[in-house]
Amino acid sequence: MDWLLDYYNWRIVVQYTDPFLRGLGNTLIAAGASLVLAVLLGVPLALGRMSARALLWRPVAGYVQFVRATPLLVQIYLVYYGLPALIPASKGWSELALGIVALTLHHGAYVSEIVRAGIASVPRGQIEGGKAVGMSYLQRLRYIVLPQAFANTLPPLVGQAAVLIKDSSLLSLITVFELVAAGVLMNSERIVPNESFLTIAVGYLLIYGVMLLVSQGVRLWLAGPAWNTR
Repeated sequence: MDWLLDYYNWRIVVQYTDPFLRGLGNTLIAAGASLVLAVLLGVPLALGRMSARALLWRPVAGYVQFVRATPLLVQIYLVYYGLPALIPASKGWSELALGIVALTLHHGAYVSEIVRAGIASVPRGQIEGGKAVGMSYLQRLRYIVLPQAFANTLPPLVGQAAVLIKDSSLLSLITVFELVAAGVLMNSERIVPNESFLTIAVGYLLIYGVMLLVSQGVRLWLAGPAWNTR
């Protein structure tokens, strides 16, 4: 195994276990919190985008187009420097919190489009059936529309989550110590680019693998008893 040390000196990596674990933890916090908040933001945005009222759908459409038309890095800097100026209470927020806000605002727009497509895929007859039995608008959303919409959009939501995890690496540019920052630290101190960036890649692969397992479990849960009959 000595030949492996010429290409990947794992002994150096072991010495930086603590920084990598710290960076991995911050990456998981940033990605996990941003994903949950992006879904919570995306649902009302999708409903607003589908509204017949111009006062609702026009601002949402403009917001989505702004997010699509500008780079994420620019949006991160806008939040990092602009949010404390707009909201004085946020001046005490950490770089990680500001990064989560930026990722949420960015991916919330994409999630809203995914959810909107999922809502549009729900058969109109089921919604009309809900109206016929006296369900309110919120009841139809809760029991008919949103469960089917999320089931139909699970694959693209998983794909968006994967993009979000990779995008979290940009938070290192606002001094968030995440996985990439840990690798850059090791490379700057020991000049070992192979070990640094391969370890970063392995870390992201592990996160993605866990995310796929979770999504598979959610898919099984959504399928319910019908899955066991196959």
